[in-house]
Amino acid sequence: MSDTTHHRICPLCEACCGLEITVRDQQVISIRGHDADVFSAGYICPKGVALKDLHEDADRLRTPLIKRNGVFEPASWDEAFAEIGRRLPPVLEGHGRNAVGLVAGNPTAHKIGLMLYLPRLLKALGTRNFYSAATLDQIPRHLVSGLMYGQWMSVPVPDIMRTQWLLVLGANPVASNGSMWTVPDFRGKAKALRARGGKLLVIDPRHTETAALADEHHFIQPGSDVFLLLGMVHTLFAEGLVKAGRIGELLDGMDAVSEAVQPFSPETVATRCGIDAVTIRRLARELATTPSAAVYGRMGTCTQDYGSLNTWLIDLLNILSGHFDEEGGTLFPKAAAFAFNTTGIPGTGRGVTTGRFASRVGGAPEVMGEIPITCLAEEIETPGQGQVRALITVAANPVLSAPNGARLSQALQGLEFMVSMDIYLNETSRHADVILPGPSPLEDMHYDVPFPQLSWRNHARYSAPVFERPAGQPAEWQTLLMLAAIAQGKGVSADVNALDDEHFADELRRLGERGPTLQHATQGMRGPDRLLEMALRTGPYAESHGLSIAAIRAREGGIDLGPLAPRLPELLRTPGGRINIAPACMVQDLARATAALETPRPAMVIIGRRDTRSNNSWMHNLPLLAKGPMRCTALVHPDDARRLGLRDGTMALIRNGNRRIEAQVQVSDEMMPGVVSLPHGWGHDAPGTRMAVAAQRPGANLNALFDEARRDPLSGNAVLNGVEVVVGALQPTA
Repeated sequence: MSDTTHHRICPLCEACCGLEITVRDQQVISIRGHDADVFSAGYICPKGVALKDLHEDADRLRTPLIKRNGVFEPASWDEAFAEIGRRLPPVLEGHGRNAVGLVAGNPTAHKIGLMLYLPRLLKALGTRNFYSAATLDQIPRHLVSGLMYGQWMSVPVPDIMRTQWLLVLGANPVASNGSMWTVPDFRGKAKALRARGGKLLVIDPRHTETAALADEHHFIQPGSDVFLLLGMVHTLFAEGLVKAGRIGELLDGMDAVSEAVQPFSPETVATRCGIDAVTIRRLARELATTPSAAVYGRMGTCTQDYGSLNTWLIDLLNILSGHFDEEGGTLFPKAAAFAFNTTGIPGTGRGVTTGRFASRVGGAPEVMGEIPITCLAEEIETPGQGQVRALITVAANPVLSAPNGARLSQALQGLEFMVSMDIYLNETSRHADVILPGPSPLEDMHYDVPFPQLSWRNHARYSAPVFERPAGQPAEWQTLLMLAAIAQGKGVSADVNALDDEHFADELRRLGERGPTLQHATQGMRGPDRLLEMALRTGPYAESHGLSIAAIRAREGGIDLGPLAPRLPELLRTPGGRINIAPACMVQDLARATAALETPRPAMVIIGRRDTRSNNSWMHNLPLLAKGPMRCTALVHPDDARRLGLRDGTMALIRNGNRRIEAQVQVSDEMMPGVVSLPHGWGHDAPGTRMAVAAQRPGANLNALFDEARRDPLSGNAVLNGVEVVVGALQPTA
């Protein structure tokens, strides 16, 4: 049989690279970067090549599992849905809608079926107990975007191809290819930045892969970015460098910001952040005086005590220096579909509301419709009205990804019923009563929903399935609709296709006079394809580019929609169409920073780190990504290693109170003294899992060290960086 070539968008990280996949006799022969892809231009990382391993992984679940007498047994889809239909409704009927929790994991963002249909399941459940991975790494970004620009996904990103000065804090885009910034081949773009005479600067407690490319790298005390940023904002005001430019007329709160930062001069904050006052002032001056410049911060700035303040201050620096919504500064992408900042009346909207309710036990406020996932264990454990008694997880493994997974794991055992939509029997899904696997990514169509809203360049790309789904395997959107039907009392005999038709008819009615035209254009379509077709034909490029699925598929590498461009004020969805640069909650939270100025530096703190080969915990089960040197190592500076009696390859005991883990030591001068670093997503030694490759080198679970009650108070994001620990050599057992 002759070879066939298929072009796909990689679904394994935010870079969303275009792939060229060669297939022979229903087998993947090769995967390479797609040179003609308009967005990634042939770039590929090892994760893309590992799609073959994922598709063929013997541990990947291909049939539902039902737990009987404590043992998982293969089941048909009808049997699995019947079990859910028998056990889920009694929980809802007997204890109320909030008695069922819903958890969505990181891979949800990479699957259009999950992205578009998970809200229908949430609505059908009618529960407030919704949790996602966002409160582990990115909710501060959404909160600031919502408060300032009126929409959670209005995220300004660096215009990297035109900027002359880029400051990166707490991020390693060489390894991640962007995070809340979709930018494949950051390394190549950074080199191009420097080649045209630009400057790359990195602030990080580790000399990362990105720092290795930079003109400057400065160590910073983990968890203290807020003090550096405040010192820079203070300098802009103190030295008359504030120049908001053309967007100045849209800004409210300038005087409030100026007053709020007065206590934070560079001389005052220098000791606290570990960067001297001269450097802080110079960074602020360079930002303000370089014609095109941008500041970008990510995981390290979000996953700490001041995650929301950091995100706000980063945006303030870009706004106050005149580089916001400007070419070469930071700009807002314009997605072809599904972006709420392209719908409705341009330049105005209802804005966002937070704190509409709070978690039952801890009182954590809702943000973006979510409760912090760190509240889940206590919501399961604590009796009373609204106690979580049943749980549905979708592509989520919070036992590894959330703090204090041991407590959560124990809590899951006490549930009355649990369903996991997952392709692996992992540390979380092992607690489920029913596991519903999704198809291989190569058996599904693909269109990115969130990432074009974060991309370095505007584009539209579509991937058709490479292989047909196995007989009887429902699409994930169909599985979600069946779960929704069960939650609504319609039973397992519900026709999910008919339910989808009913929902689409409602969408057409909302479109008014455009409805009949779109009904004709989508004839014969169903599921995500139909919703995508409607979104493209009503999106911002519908008239200028005639976008449709057929039009995109006709262009092998997708459609280039051009570089980012200024979008203010039309992007704004705030009441009155203005930007409040001094949200009250941010200004008030500065009191915490003031109180912490004199806090002494701990002897040792821990931070996470990103590795190109392990974006999610299940990637440790793919041979291509798992091979090579052990990556779950505790990086320590040579001076710390000598002081603590640690040597390369030996084991260290890392403690935070009564929480402790053991990790393999790697001595490295890339670390800041007094800081130890471990990657996230490891710890594959739990009984009852089926991930054979990952279990060979389980590694240590970094998150087991952290207190689930420690959160950024504004966003509820977990604190995963800058936590004080005690490190010592592990003494061999007698």
